Amino acid sequence: MAIIHNTKSSRYHKRIIGSVNWMAGRGTRPVRTGFECVTKRVTRQGFPNLADRSLTVFNYLMLPYSPNAFLASSLDKRKGRPLNRRISNLSYFPRNARYTRVIPAILGLGVLVGASVYLLYPDPSRSAPTSTKKALSASHFTPTIVTSNESCGPDSRLLELTIPLHLLPSLSPSNSRFTPIWSVFVKDDEIQVERPYTPLEGVDEHGRMLFWIKKYPKGEVGRWLHSKDLGEQVELRGPLTTWPWKDDPWDEVVMISGGTGITPFYQLLYSLFSSQVNYAHNTHFTLLHSSRSPADLPPLRILDTLSIFASQHPDKFALHLFVDSIGGQDERKPGPMVRIGRIGKSAIEQSLGLRSKGSWWDKILSKYVATVAPPKKTLFLVCGPDSMINAISGPYGRNFSQGSVGGVLGEMGFTSKEVWKM
Repeated sequence: MAIIHNTKSSRYHKRIIGSVNWMAGRGTRPVRTGFECVTKRVTRQGFPNLADRSLTVFNYLMLPYSPNAFLASSLDKRKGRPLNRRISNLSYFPRNARYTRVIPAILGLGVLVGASVYLLYPDPSRSAPTSTKKALSASHFTPTIVTSNESCGPDSRLLELTIPLHLLPSLSPSNSRFTPIWSVFVKDDEIQVERPYTPLEGVDEHGRMLFWIKKYPKGEVGRWLHSKDLGEQVELRGPLTTWPWKDDPWDEVVMISGGTGITPFYQLLYSLFSSQVNYAHNTHFTLLHSSRSPADLPPLRILDTLSIFASQHPDKFALHLFVDSIGGQDERKPGPMVRIGRIGKSAIEQSLGLRSKGSWWDKILSKYVATVAPPKKTLFLVCGPDSMINAISGPYGRNFSQGSVGGVLGEMGFTSKEVWKM
């Protein structure tokens, strides 16, 4: 901060500056106050709100007493005429006014260049090479062939991709990369965008992977996959672990899904219950799935398989389907296991064997009937649209981190140790 020295009375701190003289030398200015002339070094701090660039002395000089307003008189260096201005706010002003026009242009150019680099230069995942010799891996893209692409509902298709056998990695149980739940990234090579998709039944010994693909208005890759014909090529990379399943750490696993969010849960259940060996673990699974209407429910291939699992293992797996409403006559008719309404606290309590206390009668009865305690180790897995995740378990944190538990599960007292958002 520059200071004007005045050996006279402090009342002259507010006197009018009579004139300004310029002296050669970078960064110095002599200021005549009427009592003495002192030279102060200029700093690039200070003041950009001056209305007139001719008052150069105030470009770099700030008085310590900061008057609300005072009259300054100086000489315009270019025109040699005095200018009088009342100044009420001192702050930095560039030495050359041309910079005020150049700096915004430079900043705008920087923003434009940055946006261009972000949009046009691929990130490491999209720029990963494509290999026709190395086995399927997350580090590079592998070409696959479309071997089936069937419609299974409005804006919904079952897509089968087949990996060439010479690119198929080992599928032995020792290969933990294929332990549920895992997914692959599918690349739209027209716009160089990739999106994660979960193979419903994993990958079989023939290299086949089945996907449930829904077409959304803003889903570029989904629309692109819907347009693929038999024999066309689709590149993907993976597998990448979505959530690692481990045997027997939980007494109860409640899976809550909406839309295509059912796919990772289906992969897990398929790997556990479709094996020829009877499921011998102690964990009980409950799947609560919600759709807008019966027509939006998962394909029959998915629902029929889940129904078989539920009937074959009633003590290990329970399936409950929900729809917001029943539409017109052309829609699929809901089955006996489909409920009208949304997944809420009551449905979750029932899945845990708890008595809901929503009505006055339940509140009175709960005083005399002991409530069944929930399992000691309970895990909730939630996957679906953001609106559903927010309502059930609270929103994600920054950068899609788990964040805190909110929504219905938060109200029920469950914590991040018992809730996982997928």
